[in-house]
Amino acid sequence: MAGRARVSEATVSRVLNGRPGVADSTRERVLAALGLLGQERSGRPREPLPPRGAVPGSAGRIPPARPPGLVGLVTPELTNPVFPAFAQAVERLLAGHGYTPLLCTQLPGGATEDELVEQLVEREVDGIVFLSGLHADTSADPARYAALAARGVPYVLVNGYNERVSAPFVSADDHAAVRMAVAHLAELGHRRIGLATGPQRYVPSRRKREGFLDAAVGLLGLAWGEAEELVCATLYGVEGGQVAAGALLGLGCTGIVCGSDPMALGAVRAARERGLDVPGDLSVVGYDDSPLIAFTDPPLTTVRRPVRAMAAAAVGALLEEIGGSPVQRTEYVFQPELVVRGSTAGVRAHRHRDRPSGTTGTGRSTRTTHQ
Repeated sequence: MAGRARVSEATVSRVLNGRPGVADSTRERVLAALGLLGQERSGRPREPLPPRGAVPGSAGRIPPARPPGLVGLVTPELTNPVFPAFAQAVERLLAGHGYTPLLCTQLPGGATEDELVEQLVEREVDGIVFLSGLHADTSADPARYAALAARGVPYVLVNGYNERVSAPFVSADDHAAVRMAVAHLAELGHRRIGLATGPQRYVPSRRKREGFLDAAVGLLGLAWGEAEELVCATLYGVEGGQVAAGALLGLGCTGIVCGSDPMALGAVRAARERGLDVPGDLSVVGYDDSPLIAFTDPPLTTVRRPVRAMAAAAVGALLEEIGGSPVQRTEYVFQPELVVRGSTAGVRAHRHRDRPSGTTGTGRSTRTTHQ
């Protein structure tokens, strides 16, 4: 049959066993040959693939090497454009090495990370890349990752270091990113700068907060307690950024650093609802440099996360693990880059404005925090 289909016996085996890595045209040719020879594909028992590192069989033969197969990619919901960008970069790199990526997206009310992992393990994936998963949540039990390692499944964790998990981590320097943004606003003359970030149970949010506090004290000369008042923890997303910006505007901020680009767009919306101009009355800095963010109104100044370099590091580490060469159990940290566009400008001399409704006599508003 292999001769009739003009393919190797190994290719025939992969088609019969439903394994990936065979071109559609080749697969159709093999199936056509199967029909000509009268074989019943559905009735053929599936031969198990040899395990990694298998010893010679009873006949003294060494089983053939396991061909590249499936790799899982577990991501949060894809509403933040940086996550699809990460997924695309990882999938392209995996495909270039002969692997078929399986994208598993966590949706509200959908499968949990643990349920998605179980589905991937059942499909005999060769490894898993976790993007902003439970490893970044300090309230989650990290034992799930030790259990996964015990099952022989290699994995790499992106965005969020957890010292209780023994694995390769790939992260951007969130601390440096926020400090960079604050320094930019300070150079433009801003002295009342706030931070809008995500829930503090997440490691990236904590690091952004720490970077902001260090910059507010070191660059702006604020007392630590005063700097803490200028941090608003809310939900990542446009709505969260809008809520945070409303609170920070009530505290008299003329510049806001945001934990994501969608949050920054929410901050712009909050300013415009109050009749304020961006950047004339409020300067806004985002984070990630998501696709199309340069075409917003105004084009968003943001801190660019090196998505391609991080994806390459994650895939490289995972392939080393799959190949039996464990990489160092540490965090590989990548430096971000400030991209200045139209949402930041110098402080106007006439920036003084009426205090927004809902503020107290001290200029403070009730801060809304979503956990």
